[in-house]
Amino acid sequence: MSTKARHSDVTAGPWEDLPEEELARGLCASDEVAFAAVYRRWGSLVHTLASRSLGDPHEAEDVTQQVFIGAWRGRAGYRPERGPLGGWLVGITRRKIVDALAARTRRLALVESAAHHTDGQHQEAGVDEVLDRVLLVDALSRLPRGQREVLCMAFYEDLTQAQIAERTGTPLGTVKSHTRRGLLRLREGIERGRADEHAAAAREQNPPRNAHPS
Repeated sequence: MSTKARHSDVTAGPWEDLPEEELARGLCASDEVAFAAVYRRWGSLVHTLASRSLGDPHEAEDVTQQVFIGAWRGRAGYRPERGPLGGWLVGITRRKIVDALAARTRRLALVESAAHHTDGQHQEAGVDEVLDRVLLVDALSRLPRGQREVLCMAFYEDLTQAQIAERTGTPLGTVKSHTRRGLLRLREGIERGRADEHAAAAREQNPPRNAHPS
């Protein structure tokens, strides 16, 4: 059966009524209408699985998009004899969730590295982690646009420097330079922010005494 014929079959009725096998055939035939129907049918399930595992609606939305992008790009690898289309999508979802959790761990490690004090003092966990995140966002917002975009793609999308260069059309050497300089500025900005916060806390604990009346 030709791709055109499959397209005709897929659009013959409402997507709710199409059997899973027909949607799978349409997807494998690169039919965009079938793919849209696949997204409508399983999108909520994928998002729910991601949300429960990640606990963050924004990350869950990102994972949902990655799952269906991955399904479209990997459609030629789907084998109906190995299981239903829904099960295949759930498998992709689980892998993307694992990737997202690993990326989260790497981002936190980058934040910790950028916020590390030169004197090597260890700060109390919990409050300082929240402070680091706030300072990171503030420091990122102050970077030049090129550095900010590169680091945001690295932190929040977990892209490699080569992937960033490909996406933005920027030479790899420039991406590396933006990364190096941006991380340096981030570290400096976070250290300044922490110093300001500690100074403010010290002032609150030791307010200046009022002058004695004459």
